[in-house]
Parts: sequence; structure tokens; C-alpha cells
Amino acid sequence: MNTIRTAMLLAAMTALFMGVGFLIGGTGGMMIAFLFAAGTNLFSYWNADKMVLSMNRAVEVDERNAPEYYAIVQAMAKQAGLPMPKTYLIDNPQPNAFATGRNPQNAAVAASTGLLQALTPEEVAAVMAHELAHVQHRDTLTMTIVATFAGAISMLGNFAFFFSGNRDNNPFGFVGVLAAMIVAPFAAMVVQMAVSRTREYEADRRGAEICGHPLWLASALDKIARGAERIRNPDAERNPATAHLFIINPLHGERMDSLFSTHPATENRIAALQAMAQQMQGETQAAPRQASTPRHADQPRPSGPWGEAAQPEQPAEPAKPKSNPWGRNPTGPKGRWS
Repeated sequence: MNTIRTAMLLAAMTALFMGVGFLIGGTGGMMIAFLFAAGTNLFSYWNADKMVLSMNRAVEVDERNAPEYYAIVQAMAKQAGLPMPKTYLIDNPQPNAFATGRNPQNAAVAASTGLLQALTPEEVAAVMAHELAHVQHRDTLTMTIVATFAGAISMLGNFAFFFSGNRDNNPFGFVGVLAAMIVAPFAAMVVQMAVSRTREYEADRRGAEICGHPLWLASALDKIARGAERIRNPDAERNPATAHLFIINPLHGERMDSLFSTHPATENRIAALQAMAQQMQGETQAAPRQASTPRHADQPRPSGPWGEAAQPEQPAEPAKPKSNPWGRNPTGPKGRWS
């Protein structure tokens, strides 16, 4: 289903790109736009993830220079049943994170230094689980391609006047050029927003399942949203077409849950996670206890981690994030945020 959805999205964005070309240069402009769109499709499939990481100046890390962060990603990937993605760190004070890559085998996750400083390890785990949910649902390919196309269409619209010298072949004349400058980038923005908003709730749900604690992710979203309000992200501001990739909109002041927001309102996402936590708690409390099987006097009592004597009771409430600082291993290597 995701493959069909991606193909349909590519076709729609290609058609929009060709429409912009037609508005600017008529039939000839449409053919040039088609060839450019075909090249963009091919380039996006293989290289868009590298472009996004480069735009945000992300640096790859491993267990040597980011031990706890890397270990968290590794644990969540194992929990999700995914290959270990490449792990990146963004030197940026705004708390945020995103995932990219064309498939789970070629995926990458990135977190900012601000996120690692502001969140507890449990909350970081929940954020990484959310990003891995995007990888598992193969949202990363679709969202990264949309970012590339949206940026290309906006660029083409911004330079419409420079490409409109031969308006004799353009049946719409100046009106067509004006439409290319205004309507096309707006249409690309709407598609971009719709793609992101429809995927965030599902990634929240799956991310909460992967980490096992919806309230961890709810707490993380609240902290990230408040941090994004206070702290600007210059790299994201320079490349707004990539805003929908982040777990929280990195553009300053964007909070509305409307057609013009790349993300659902954080309050709505937190409410959905809280409802999920209550549902999980109710299911745990409603689960009937297994009836004990009668044993003969000479039958040994089961023991060990799965024996009756060692089965721990379920907690009454979902676990909330603990406030543990980074760098808890005093003898091991630490990252620069420790």
C-alpha cells in the first residue's frame, strides 16, 4: 500500500512540476519540466537523504563518540525488528529529530544536541522509536522525496520571471507566470503538509508501541514543542521544504492545527498518546489471571525468569520518564552533551 501511495504521490508531484513548466513556457516548458522532474525523481530516490542530512549539517556518530545515544537507537531498532540505521547528530540547540532514507536497509536517524540535553534517556528512546516508526512504515522515502520536489517547485516558481522570456509560446502570458510564482509553490506546500500530517499520528502510535510507554513520547513532544518555540533553527529556516521531516515543526512559531501547518497540534498528539496509555493500562488491569495448574506433591515448582515465583506484577500506572542525566557511566566514553 505504501508503494502505491508513493507512486501516486510521485505522479502528482511530477504533474504539478509539468504544469508549472507549461504555465511558464507552454509546451516546450512542459517538456523541459518533465525531463527535470524525471531527473529529480531519480536523484531523490538515491540521494535525497544525503541532501537532507547535509542541509542540517548532521554528523554521523557511533558507540565511541556518542555511546548512550547510539545504544538507545540500537535498542529501539532491535525492539522494532529493524536493521540498525545510521545515526547522526546535529549540533543545534533546538530540540528536534528526524528520520530519512529510501528503505529500512538504508535509513538514517538524526537528533540535535539540544534534544539530548533537554530530554531524559527515556524520552530520547521514545523519540527515536517515533522516528523508527517512520522508517518501518517507509514514510521516510515519501517524505524526503516530497521535500525535494517542494523545494524544486518553489525554486522554479521563484525564478519564473527568469524562465519566461519566450512568452509567445505561453498561452497564459503574464498570468501564467504569475500563477507559477504563487499557485505552484502553494500547491506543493499543501501536498507537503498533507503528507506529513497524515503520518505523524500513526508514527506516534507505533513509536509508543515500540518503546512500550506512550507517556514517554507525550512528555518528549511537550518538551520539544516548547523548545522549538523559544529556540530558532537557522538551518531549517533556510530550507523550509524539509520542515515536515522533523518530529516537531522546526520553523519558529508554527503551532496551528490547520491546513497551513506541517504537523498536527502538539496538544492533540499528546492527548492521543495519553488516551493510548489509559487504554493500555485498562487492558493490563482487565487481563484475567491465568488459573494455576494443579500439581502433584512430587512435581517440582517452576522457577527462573519465566516461572510462577519470578513473574513480576504489572505496575498500576504507565511508567513516566525518570529524570536521569546523561553521562551516567563515569568510566565509559561520553559525548559532547554529557
